[in-house]
Amino acid sequence: MRLLERDDTGGVRLTEDLPNNKIPPYAILSHTWGPEEVLFGDMRDGTGKNKASYAKIRFCGDQAWRDGLKFFWVDTCCIDKSDSAELQHALNSMFHWYRSAVKCYVYLADVSTHQHGDGPGWQPAFRESRWFSRGWTLQELIAPTIVEFFSKEGERLGDKESLEQEIHDITGIPRKAFQGVPLSDFSVAERMRWIEKRDTTREEDKVYSLFGIFDVHMPVLYGEGRQKALKRLQDKVHEDYLCLAKLWPTDPRDPHVEKERIELAKGGLLADAYRWVF
Repeated sequence: MRLLERDDTGGVRLTEDLPNNKIPPYAILSHTWGPEEVLFGDMRDGTGKNKASYAKIRFCGDQAWRDGLKFFWVDTCCIDKSDSAELQHALNSMFHWYRSAVKCYVYLADVSTHQHGDGPGWQPAFRESRWFSRGWTLQELIAPTIVEFFSKEGERLGDKESLEQEIHDITGIPRKAFQGVPLSDFSVAERMRWIEKRDTTREEDKVYSLFGIFDVHMPVLYGEGRQKALKRLQDKVHEDYLCLAKLWPTDPRDPHVEKERIELAKGGLLADAYRWVF
């Protein structure tokens, strides 16, 4: 995983590609892509500051610094997308990276806190924000423990907890999904519905953005089309379910009843055996 590091003067540089056991605490940015994003090559060559979207990177670095974090991650420039192996790894690791972040900052480029007169405030724009209609932002909403929302001016609007009801109303996603409940508690069909009204620039990404939602790892094959990608995902989910089913020949949700059934069927516990195990 490659991070951005902010120094005490506000300068930002890319780190080397860090192994999993050497990754420091970091913040992560969630946003929607615009026409002039700062890419990996721009940061590597030092030309990123010339682009208007560098403001998002500066915002994320400054906010992380205020929260006591030197390191942060932004998808546009921390992944070398010209390296197919790195891109494959990144897309399959994205959910984990968001989940492992200390904080996730959602930068809403289409929500302003600077109102004129007695306007309705930022809430109507928040409900209509493009961020809620994009495919990749689904996992970016669910995976991190702490998700904070900011206007385009960098002003904090609230977090996933304080805005929980509004987010539920906008997305239709159950509130429990924002509270750390295991995603396996939701049916496959229900989790599939969460992506239905969301769009992605590349049709396959509407499926690939579900990797973390279903806890699967799959090859990324751009050009296969959405239907083939969806079929591969469904097959993988089904395969993983069958593997788990073989590990659970009994119902794990009712352990007390199952324990009594096994004891009766086997003639009781063997005291010496379970004492040895303990």
